This record gives sequence, structure tokens and C-alpha cells, in this order.
Amino acid sequence: MNILIFEYKNFGIEDVTDALTNMGHTSHVVSSELIRERVSVEFDQLFDLEYEQQHYDCVFTFNYSPALSNNCKRVNTPYIAFVYDSPLVSLYSYTIINPCNHVFLFDKTLYEEFHNQGISTVHYMPLAVNVARLDHMRNALSHSANNSTDNILDRFSSEIAFIGSMYNEKHNLYERLNGISPRTAGYLEGIMESQLQVYGYYFIEDMLTSNILEDMQKSAPITPNKDGVETVSYMYAYYFIARKLAEKERQQILTKLSNRYNVKLFTPNPTPALPQVHDMGPVDYYNDMPYIFQNSKINLNISLRSIRSGIPLRCMDIMGAEGFLLSNYQADFYEHFIPGEDLILYESQDDLLTKCNYYLSHDAERRQIAANGYGKVKESHTYEVRLKEIFEIVFR
Repeated sequence: MNILIFEYKNFGIEDVTDALTNMGHTSHVVSSELIRERVSVEFDQLFDLEYEQQHYDCVFTFNYSPALSNNCKRVNTPYIAFVYDSPLVSLYSYTIINPCNHVFLFDKTLYEEFHNQGISTVHYMPLAVNVARLDHMRNALSHSANNSTDNILDRFSSEIAFIGSMYNEKHNLYERLNGISPRTAGYLEGIMESQLQVYGYYFIEDMLTSNILEDMQKSAPITPNKDGVETVSYMYAYYFIARKLAEKERQQILTKLSNRYNVKLFTPNPTPALPQVHDMGPVDYYNDMPYIFQNSKINLNISLRSIRSGIPLRCMDIMGAEGFLLSNYQADFYEHFIPGEDLILYESQDDLLTKCNYYLSHDAERRQIAANGYGKVKESHTYEVRLKEIFEIVFR
């Protein structure tokens, strides 16, 4: 097959094209920020220019583009959208029901929400890893002995590592609510503290009553997209509060861990509130991140609460690099892995501290779990495996 791929700064495009080549397919990648537009005449023109160059059997993107869906509908070509972000408000566009669509969601709870509404254009599909690329990086490092290797090991080795945003940027969405009443502020703080104690169920949207929403709208007004069905409560719960929760939770966890252990944090923004954490700054997804996973004794995953049950891409990347994964509870892990055998899950912050202490002092057991997770990913969660499953659904 010949596949037309649109992207803009997406992780994994090179991994997809490698897999397609390995499977005997051809592909052409077009990079444009216009892919993020919901409606764009300029993007329509770009699509026509690329699509008319040669015959394509389907069009592929990571995440979902309403503008691209409408173009695929117009030319009667299957559109494959493999979603790895959450939240993703474009999923609530009316275009989601376009018959050309095959939208693959990594979060089973989110998939069931759409499926239960009778929307047949969405499917559940866990994410994937280019294990061959990660193997090559690990083998190249192990067979080299030079200053570059020493620098990699010195920078990326640690007892505990966490890669991800701290959501502590100035003027983030939640901070825009600085005009809400003391009662609303206290209420929001209360439900956030309650949510931090609960894994596996995100209840914040249900707790946003009409009077609370009215007050939030006065301070930081939201206007849902005219071509979508997302609600004001969804936007506040998943874009404002979920990110604030991530900031609170990640800071609490890293503070507690850094009081006891050597913790390295790889994140874009400075973290002065975490003085005992080694803030290593941002890292490159392709060139740096796998070395961190391979050379850290424990790799943390602290999911955004907007990911209701899915396995985040970071988790697949860690296991695919044969790193040891310690993650918060996510129900979808039980669909594809054996917690306690392929990875370790924690159920509370106290449980996390206990498990860090245990696995840092049980090297052989930790290494075996990392090897088990790697074996499971290499067998069942490569891009070749995943694309084969996707194509079987699309073209059956």
C-alpha cells in the first residue's frame, strides 16, 4: 500500500515510516502546522496538492484532525487517526462520524464513551514502540567505550527518573481563574485533594455544578467550538483542572522521593520548588530518552488524570527500552500486561514510596521485571504488530 502521512511535531512519525517500510509499504510524509486547524482553506489546498501527486490507499495521522477528515471524506479515502494525546478536544468535532474515519483510541474508557453513543468510527487500540530502534541504541552504547559513552551514562543514570511536564509554566490555564470567589476556590481545592487520593476514576467533571461553572466562566470564559459537542464542564475538567492536578501530584511525589533518593527530573521548565531534585532540563524523544529508561533503576510514570484508563505512550517507551516501569494504576494495563510481573503499579503515594524502597534494594527482581515487560512489548506492541492490526480493521 501507499500511505499519505500528515504530521506536525508528532512523536513517532519516523517509527511509523520505518515499520511501513519493513512491512513492504510506501509512505510520503507532509509536515504542516495547518493539520491542527479544524477548518482551513489553506490546508484544503495543501491536501489537494499532495493527494493529486500519486495514488494513496489511505491517509494517516497521529491524533485526530477534523480538517483532514473532511478532505478524506471528499475524496473517499480511508483516514486513519492513531490517538496518543489526552485530552484531545478535536475528538468531539461533529466530523468524528465521517464514514472515512478510523480513529484508534489508546484509552479504553474513552473508546467506550464513544462506542456507547453509537459512534462506529472509533476503535480501541493500545500504543506501540519501535523496539528495533531502542535495541540498536542500547547495543551501540554497550559496545562503545569513549568519552561520549561516559557522558551519556553520567547524565542519564539515576536511582529514580521522571520525564514529563511539571505543568508549572507561568500563566497556566488554572491560574487564569484568579477572579473566582473564595467559596469556588475552596471547593475546587477540595475536589482536587479528593481526586488525588483516587486512582482509576476521574470524577472532577461530575463535581462541577452549575453555580461553580458560572463563577469559573466569569473569571476565565470558555466558548466551545461551534463544530463540536464538547461542553464547558469538559474543558474546565480536562484542560484546566487535570493539568493543575498533575502539577500538584508530581510536585508532591518528587518532593517525597528526593528526600530519600537520587531523583533526576527531565522537564522543560525550571523547578525551584524542588530543590533536592536534579533538574536535568528537557531531553530529545529520539536521541536521549531511551538512554534514560535504560540506565535508571526506576522509571516513574505519573499519568495525567485525563487519561482515564489508557496506557500512556511513556510507559510503552520505557518497557520497550527494557527499563523498569513503576506507574500509577491504569486499568488498561491489565488488558495487555501482568502487573507485578511485567511492571509495577502503585495505588497511593505511600505505596509508591514503599515500592521504590523495595525495588531499589532488590536488583535481580527489578531487572527481571524490566526484562519481562520488554519481552511482552517486543512480542505484541511494536509498530509492525500495531499497524497490521489497524490495517485489518480498516480494510476488512
